[in-house]
Amino acid sequence: MTYTTTSTQTYSVTDVEVVMRRFTADIVMIAQSTQAISEQKAYDYSFDVEALAKKGYLKAVDLTLLSGSVEICATKYVIDSAAGTLTTSRPGGVLWRRVALPNLRIILSYAPTYDAAARASMQGKLRIGWVPTTADTSHSTLVRSGGRDYVSNGWGMQRKDYGT
Repeated sequence: MTYTTTSTQTYSVTDVEVVMRRFTADIVMIAQSTQAISEQKAYDYSFDVEALAKKGYLKAVDLTLLSGSVEICATKYVIDSAAGTLTTSRPGGVLWRRVALPNLRIILSYAPTYDAAARASMQGKLRIGWVPTTADTSHSTLVRSGGRDYVSNGWGMQRKDYGT
């Protein structure tokens, strides 16, 4: 005898907002500790990430602290819209050190649904002028150093940290 079950994870815009509060706390801590960007710029980046996430257009967000062109540390947030097995964590652990010639590189990876029509619908709704890049986000010069999960009712972000 065979049995089949179907499981559906449901989440709302409110769940995305709950998770995004944790992402915002992280990026603001990074801005404050590194002085690589202003706190206001951190909020602008977070605003865009949340707007794209609410529409289902986002796959991942990669934050990398560079000193000149050298990677110092990084964290990657991977969107998980079926995050039922994740356990939520508190934000933190991202008080990165100050470095010479600091630059915070932020790269978004988009979901396949972020096509030309979706881009047009988001025109004028984002605060940052995002441009395509070919930057390497493999963090091959860094070592995986842990991470955290942020989740609310099946929608979440898995944070993967990298350091030296």
